[in-house]
Amino acid sequence: MALTWRVPALLLLGVPVVVLRPTTSTAGLWLLATALVVALDLALAARPAALDVRRRTSARVRVGEPTATTLVVTHPGRRRFRGALRDAWQPSAGATGTRHPLDLAPGGSRTLTTGLRPGRRGDLRADHVTVRSLGPLRLAARQHTREVAGTVRALPAFPSLRHLPGRLARLRELDGRASVRVRGQGTEFDSLREYVLGDDVRSVDWRASARSRSVVVRTWQPERDRRVVLVLDTGRTSAGRVDDVPRLDAAMDAALLLATLAGRAGDRVHFVAGDLAVRSRIRGGPGQVETVQEAMAGLQPVLAETDWRRLVGAVDGLTRQRSLVVLLSPLEPAAVENGLLPLVAPLVARHRVVLASVRDPEIDRLARVRDDPATTYAAAAAEQASTGRERTGRLLATLGVDVLDVDADQLAVRLADHYLDLKARGQL
Repeated sequence: MALTWRVPALLLLGVPVVVLRPTTSTAGLWLLATALVVALDLALAARPAALDVRRRTSARVRVGEPTATTLVVTHPGRRRFRGALRDAWQPSAGATGTRHPLDLAPGGSRTLTTGLRPGRRGDLRADHVTVRSLGPLRLAARQHTREVAGTVRALPAFPSLRHLPGRLARLRELDGRASVRVRGQGTEFDSLREYVLGDDVRSVDWRASARSRSVVVRTWQPERDRRVVLVLDTGRTSAGRVDDVPRLDAAMDAALLLATLAGRAGDRVHFVAGDLAVRSRIRGGPGQVETVQEAMAGLQPVLAETDWRRLVGAVDGLTRQRSLVVLLSPLEPAAVENGLLPLVAPLVARHRVVLASVRDPEIDRLARVRDDPATTYAAAAAEQASTGRERTGRLLATLGVDVLDVDADQLAVRLADHYLDLKARGQL
């Protein structure tokens, strides 16, 4: 039961009567009369539990994008229903407009819409639905709370999607749909044409030239159906925030852009994510990008050191062919040197390996400020951290790993461009 503001107002109406006849019986009689009126109003209110409430909700949406959930409310009772409904969701769902007034005739129905804007990845669930039914005098209300199941899957944000058209244009050039053909190790023969100034003499087809009146060269196009393995580190270091964005989210954005680009190029994209254990393992195939982003939705950082032996073993389990293996992990010296470094040499022997890391620009900002002893000590610590990252990056590069240590907003673009450069040089 719930009381409205009209009950205190009704009690205040009795103040002049009590003032004119200031006795205990007068006050008691007025309180009794008010209680009886409230009880009668409550008895005449429609039963909120009798309402039929069904939910329709969108299946999935990206983090930060708006969506909506819909409730269809039907009143099967005989009395007119006057009241309100509250559609509650967990806070990270970003629900707005959750309170809806209701006025339903017997047998009437109404559709209520609640706006959602998820602020966190994963399955976001409805909390409960509370229905409040007012009496004819609107003094009191019956209240009933029930579970009306509803789930929205929030996929990772994909802000780098805006960079995809430019990379696809370059991919079309490399793929031969524009005017460019490339030659290099691991490329496929495309066609023959006459030699022009500037062509590589190694591409001359001497047999075809002997049958022709001019010199003929072979043209090549990048091979399709290459293997790209995305390895997402969900361990302790991925939980850190850079400019209020988790490192894991920035890595997911870069992985999605590369997966989309590689899928358009005809390459097969595999996906592995884990920390102490392998949390997700996907073998590339039809709809690979959609499958990868669905898997990413439920991933959260784990405050433990990553077991790189498990992740590298998962890579070997997905493919034995030479592949582009992209390690999406922070370039933290202690974590890399103690966990990943011992496994780099055998991994590089089998695959082309890239380490994509989110760099914290705050380190550079701290290193530049030396106004007082406190900021000087902070600058020294920042310099030490930066030096350690550079040393670890050089060590990985010496072992044959391509290291990309860039700001969060540039990581996806740099990784996509690096993939295209490798493809242009025929190194995939």
